[in-house]
Formats: sequence, structure tokens, C-alpha cells
Amino acid sequence: MSKLWSGRFAKSGAKLLDEFNASLPFDQKLYEEDIKGSIAHSAMLAKQGILTQDEADAIAKGLLDIKGEIEAGSFVFDIAHEDIHMAVETRLIELIGDAGKRLHTARSRNDQVAVDFRQYVQKHNRILVDCLESLMDVLLKISKEHTTTLLPGMTHLQHAQPINFAFHLLAYVAMFKRDIERFESSYTRHNVLPLGCAALAGTPHNIDREMVAHALGFDSVSVNCLDTVSDRDFALEILFNISTLMMHISRFAEELILWSSYEFKFVTLSDEYSTGSSIMPQKKNPDVPELLRGKTGRVNGNLIGLLTVLKGLPLAYNKDMQEDKEGVFDSVETAFMSINILKEAVRTMSINGEKMRQACEVGHLSATDLADYLVQKCNIPFREAHFITGRAVAHAEHLNVDLSHLSVEELQKVDARIGEDVLPYLSLENSMNARTSQGGTATASTCKQIELFEAWMHARK
Repeated sequence: MSKLWSGRFAKSGAKLLDEFNASLPFDQKLYEEDIKGSIAHSAMLAKQGILTQDEADAIAKGLLDIKGEIEAGSFVFDIAHEDIHMAVETRLIELIGDAGKRLHTARSRNDQVAVDFRQYVQKHNRILVDCLESLMDVLLKISKEHTTTLLPGMTHLQHAQPINFAFHLLAYVAMFKRDIERFESSYTRHNVLPLGCAALAGTPHNIDREMVAHALGFDSVSVNCLDTVSDRDFALEILFNISTLMMHISRFAEELILWSSYEFKFVTLSDEYSTGSSIMPQKKNPDVPELLRGKTGRVNGNLIGLLTVLKGLPLAYNKDMQEDKEGVFDSVETAFMSINILKEAVRTMSINGEKMRQACEVGHLSATDLADYLVQKCNIPFREAHFITGRAVAHAEHLNVDLSHLSVEELQKVDARIGEDVLPYLSLENSMNARTSQGGTATASTCKQIELFEAWMHARK
């Protein structure tokens, strides 16, 4: 098959070269963006008098017919066409003749692939934001039901202070909010049209880039063509944003794995989102969160892969940049599936508040409150109060009880300055609700956080 660029060559390329050189097996995902960009380009060429209106109309109709063929599954993808751009253009020429040969006027595959790929990334920035908003909705709904459900807050995976379950979930809502802000920031920063830069230096044709930008939904046109055709920052940013998102998802997944174990039993994952063992009939495995945790390594690899491809490239376009797409496609699809299945796994899980409460009665979670009591009521310096509280914890462990269960008499054996008014300080509920500072775990503070997140989401509607 003769290539559209083969005029300079005396021999046909080897079949092995076709297989090595082609991106069509994966960049065919860009068919919609490629056709959309070509229709906008041909309309601009007609408006500028570079094409006739009849030619532009024929091109638009032919491209839409090709889109129909691709979506119907009748389009023949031939690796000899190299990429989606050549595949579409070759078929267009077959359908409409010479008018199809005029389409590539004032552009190069360098700016063509840049606009196709950028459209894909921009579209999926928005799709992932929509998915994250849906996940946040679920987490906020659960949170509103558990603002008084006690949960052991941990540091170093050791019991630390009593919090409520909603407060814990809202920490992930905050993470996903930042993820949304990153995707949206990237969208705004990169909503710039590459088309019209041609190979690297612009074109002598009298084109109207602003018209194409408006037609394709870009806010502006790029400033420097040399940078534009070699720029893949938009791809790197969506990979970084997905890696950060998946890190957040992985941390949540790790807690779901722990919480659903027999040692915790804080939650029970639905049978719909659990699997069994091939040999142990009693098993109910948390495969969904485990896979979410594992897929984080996959998207991290895609980010590092593209950074490595780009790190030593001279300006402008180089064939190495053909390696920019597969990792992005994979990460986008992984993130999309991961957000949606996490949402469903969380939405359908059962929450065992009683188990959470029981866990709060292990580990002396009100120890800090006893130290605060000694400071506030007994005027004892904090460092001394810390030491006294440590002795009280040791005494409770000697008695094999939690600090919150010690009587006033037992506490006074540790330090005689402790009075009858200490008991409210040792209450787990009081401990949780004492933390009323902005952003704290008290039920009132937690409810305020829910209101703030909901107001933020409502303002986006």
C-alpha cells in the first residue's frame, strides 16, 4: 500500500517497520477527536478561502460517514495506515476523491495529534471530576448518618483518640475535593488549541486559529508553535493527577481491608463486591480494595514512563512521543473504573458501629483528656501531667482495664490531686465532643464540615 507521504521514497517500507512504527492499534481511540478536529479545520479553511465551501461540505459529510463506519464496526483498520490520522484521511479520499486530499492543507500530523490527544485528555479531566463528585456524594451521605458513631482514631496504626466515623470519612472527602481541584486546574491551564502550528513553525497559509479554537471548545490558541507540537505537559498532568487520586484511593482501600478483617470487623463488604477462595469455603476476600491498592502501582508506572520518554527530547516533535498515549489511556480507564467500583463498594457495605465503639474501649483513648484535666483543673504543668497520665495508663493495664473504666479511687492512687470531677473527662463521648476547634472531630464540628463540603458541591451545580 502506498503511504500518503511516500513520494520521496523509492522503496516500500518493510512489513516489520509497519508493525514497529504503527500506533493505529491504540490511537484509534482518538477517532472521534480526530474527526471533530478535521471538520473544524476544513470549515476554517473554507471560511478563509483556502477550500471551497463545497469541498468543506464534502469533507464534513465524508468524515461523519467514516465516524458512522467506525462506530458500526465496519471500518477496516489497516496497520499499514500507521495511525488514526492516516487511516481516516485515506478512507476520506476513497469516499470523496480530491477534496479529501486538500484537508491536510495548513496542518501537520504534529499539530493534528496534539489537538486530538489534548481533546481526549481535556474530556477525561471532566469525566473523572464527575465520577469523583458522585463518590463524594456517597461519602457525605454515609457521613451524615455517623456523626456520633465512635471510632478509634489512630496514629502509627495504634489507638490514639476517640473520633467519630463521619470525621474519618470526611478526611477522604477532603482528599477527593483536592483531586477535583487538580483536574480542574489542569483543564483550565491546558485548554489551549495546538492546531495551526503545523510541523513546528506555523504555516504561510492565511488561517484563523481563533475560529478553530472556538469550534473545538478551547479558550485560546497556543503562543509558540515550537513548544506546542512538543508539549505533553497536559498528558503528564493528568497522569500525575490520577496517580495522586489513586494514592488516596489506595489509602482508603487499605483501611477497608483492615476494617473488614475479623480482627476489626468495623465494616462488612457486600457479597456483590467480594470474592471467595478456590480452596477455603469460609473465605470472603476484599478483592475490590486489594485491586484498587494494586492498580496504584500501575498508574504510577505510567507517569514515570512518560516522564522518562520526554526527559531528553530535543525540540520539536520526535517519534518517541508516540509512546505518550498508551499510558494515558490505561491510567484514565483505570481511574474511571476504580472510582466507580469504590463508590459502589462503600455504598453497599455494612457499618458495625458497636464494634467500633468496643474498639474505642481498648488503648486508653481518653489519656490526653486526663492530661488536659490535670492542666486545667489541677494547674499542673503539661509535662508533669503527661507523666502522671502515663502512670495512670500503666495502673489501668496492671488492672487489665481501660483508662476510661478506672474509678476515682484508683486514679487517686496515682495522684491524690485528682478529684471527683475527673470522670466526665474520661468519657469517650465527651472526649470526642471536646474537640470543638475548627476542623476537629466533635459532632458539631463534623456536621459543620459536612455543611461546608455540601455547600462547595452545591455551588458547582
